[in-house]
Amino acid sequence: MNQKKKESLFLGSLFLAVQCLCMVKGDVHFYDFVLTEENFTRLCSTETMLAVNGSIPGPVIRVHKGDTMYVNVHNQGYYGVTIHWHGVKQPRNPWSDGTNYITQCPIEPGSNFTYEVIFSTEEGTLWWHAHSDWTRVGVHGAIVILPAIGTTYPFPKPDDEEIIILGSLYSGNLKSSVDEALHSGIDLPHSVAYTINGEPGDLCPCSKETTYRWMVEYGKTYLVRLVNAAVSADLFFAVAQHNLTVVGTDAHYTKPISTSYILISPGQTMDILLTTNQSLGHYYIAARQFWSHEVGVAKFDLVNATMILQYKGNYTIPSSPTFPSNLPLYKDLRSAITFTKHFKSLANKDYPVYVPLNITTRMFITLSMGGIIYHNLTSTLEAMAASANNISWSNPTTDVLLAYYRNISGVYSTDFPDQPPSYFNFTGDDFPNTLTELGTKVKVLNYNEAVEMVFQGTNLVQGAGFHPMHLHGHSFYVVGSGPGIYDNVTDPKSFNLVDPVEVNTFAVPKQGWLAIRFVANNPGVWFWHCHMDRHMTWGMSSVFIVKNGDTTETSIRKPPPQLPLCEASFRLRLENIDGLDQGKENEPIFS
Repeated sequence: MNQKKKESLFLGSLFLAVQCLCMVKGDVHFYDFVLTEENFTRLCSTETMLAVNGSIPGPVIRVHKGDTMYVNVHNQGYYGVTIHWHGVKQPRNPWSDGTNYITQCPIEPGSNFTYEVIFSTEEGTLWWHAHSDWTRVGVHGAIVILPAIGTTYPFPKPDDEEIIILGSLYSGNLKSSVDEALHSGIDLPHSVAYTINGEPGDLCPCSKETTYRWMVEYGKTYLVRLVNAAVSADLFFAVAQHNLTVVGTDAHYTKPISTSYILISPGQTMDILLTTNQSLGHYYIAARQFWSHEVGVAKFDLVNATMILQYKGNYTIPSSPTFPSNLPLYKDLRSAITFTKHFKSLANKDYPVYVPLNITTRMFITLSMGGIIYHNLTSTLEAMAASANNISWSNPTTDVLLAYYRNISGVYSTDFPDQPPSYFNFTGDDFPNTLTELGTKVKVLNYNEAVEMVFQGTNLVQGAGFHPMHLHGHSFYVVGSGPGIYDNVTDPKSFNLVDPVEVNTFAVPKQGWLAIRFVANNPGVWFWHCHMDRHMTWGMSSVFIVKNGDTTETSIRKPPPQLPLCEASFRLRLENIDGLDQGKENEPIFS
């Protein structure tokens, strides 16, 4: 890139920041994210990964409730990237949601883009991550949102805090492996280990010296900010001989949950109180996968990721830390379901809930695995697909937001169905011959529409498992869930409309259903999808377009200057499946 273009991009970003300062109510923060390919040695092997500012996890963002920040992302990697601010509602500002081909096109190598991130009602822990291909395996970090200045937590102030980020490790060039899998229709890569704050822990080979250690003092209460940044895994989490108290999730406070273990889905965050009241010593903090898919499958990631909680003081160092005996086993569905049923909002005068009661839009969404056949002039490719109401999402040639804002036709259609094409025994073993349709279909909502969505898990292609569904631009209330097939007559009678938990990500149970409600009060274009990246990549996702309200304050803001340009498209790449160019392994095959 020439110097004049660089200066133009910088001045455009600076103009955006200055222009918006007058609208900011809280403090303003500025960050620089520099994306580069770095060498990391894990499990006795050195791999090259894209990282922010040279580290995995990346920088921690710290703000107060109601603040605004500007993040200038410089892409010095080999392929296009976007950054998503997971759980940040971004009122009226979908332009900085950072979703590949939904709200923007990728930040191409050698260029930069400044995100304006507007914090509003969020308070607690969120996170940021790449939202393009599987780049988030290394491009992610925590967001700490402290109470607004002059306020405090709804629980006694902790003595200190610790950020714990759970992640994934893959062998080889992950970007190239994902591209080749999509290109040829084979299975997507599986992780070889999980990590805690970037390290797999000393139960893994070549990892003893780099195991993450957390030094604590006896008799203190710590606030643990837990993030599941794993690409495609629900994870059990526990601390040996220490109880945990969950006090928040997805930057919303909850009624305290006293527990000996945690289940956290990819995309979720939790705020947890831990009191160091055990004998001075070393204790493992461990995480392992909860495998909710085919029970008979044994070939999944069995690695136990560990870090060490280490008490300060004088005592005999143990030969080995104590391992948490209360960490559930890999296929413990009962423990998984039991934990997720505990979540409730505070629902008091300081932290009220606003559950919509008069629903104006109802959607029943089946989540399925299946196959799909791609055709072009020279080739036919049969591949795995995932779908919502039998529609498998296909990224368009330009981002949906710009097409909507500029009224560009032919980019998407507005006929995403409110119901599946047919009804049958969704959780059984016998199914009708249903076809998965590849499409860019969105659902249009009026401003302030009161929406109820019921997600129904299915057993198609033995794909039954947890599906952590994530909604951009909004939070939602989990009003009900249960096993089996949803009954729209009897099941609503058990809905919790008093103190349901408010979240941005929550799992649909294995062979069960999940009911959520929200008000579409944020104009813009907002992605919703399964946060298992395997399923999202295969198409288990769609888009809401929330129309403007009647005033400027209820309408989408104008786009920022220097939006990244679209230089490639999913559909164009589908037309070129005659073989990988081995000399260009860092170039994306699919967006």
